[in-house]
Amino acid sequence: MEQIRLSDWLGWRPGDHHAATSSRLLPYDTPGSSLPAMLRRRLDGAGRATCDILAGLDPEARFPLVHASRHGDANHTLSMLKALANDEALSPTRFSMSVHNATLGVHAIANQHRRPLQALGAGGNEFEALLWEAAGYLHEGHEAVVIVFSEGTLPDEYASCTAHPGYACGVGLRLTRSHGVTLLAAPTPESPTSPTPDEVIDWLSGQRRHLDATQRWTLGQA
Repeated sequence: MEQIRLSDWLGWRPGDHHAATSSRLLPYDTPGSSLPAMLRRRLDGAGRATCDILAGLDPEARFPLVHASRHGDANHTLSMLKALANDEALSPTRFSMSVHNATLGVHAIANQHRRPLQALGAGGNEFEALLWEAAGYLHEGHEAVVIVFSEGTLPDEYASCTAHPGYACGVGLRLTRSHGVTLLAAPTPESPTSPTPDEVIDWLSGQRRHLDATQRWTLGQA
């Protein structure tokens, strides 16, 4: 992977007592200020936070955007599966909002974003998948790329079946090749892990020295 630099980042996790004093954390538990009400109500908290993060890191809608979530809006999807099991009709609008790229679509409509958009699910490797996709866009000559990694709340039915931070959270990074803090990768000494958005926030805010995934990520010098 080509050298990637971090020029800015924003995070969100409700109830974080650091949010009131940190310029890097969205300062509210109920996000969605970047969206008009008619669009805001279509998304869950993580989706709204994702849109606020994207708007904060790309206010002029200039850059490619890549969003990853391992589970997406699982509550929405499960409710539709239950409706199907009960032979109930599904709303086309609800179905359209259950797909993995729905959040990016809402953001693009609200902010008139006409640059490339991409949604990912990578079975636990979302953070590094985002970095690889960003590297591709930067190699093509884009000035910067904004990536967002988010998770919504998880239904009780799924809680024991998959890794999850336990609450909704999201984090976004604006990446470039020319300025910012260098992202450094080294072999992971332990078994590969699947970092959550919550853990990425801790790493970026200096609460942990490195972030382990299939590689060990550290922050270099500006």
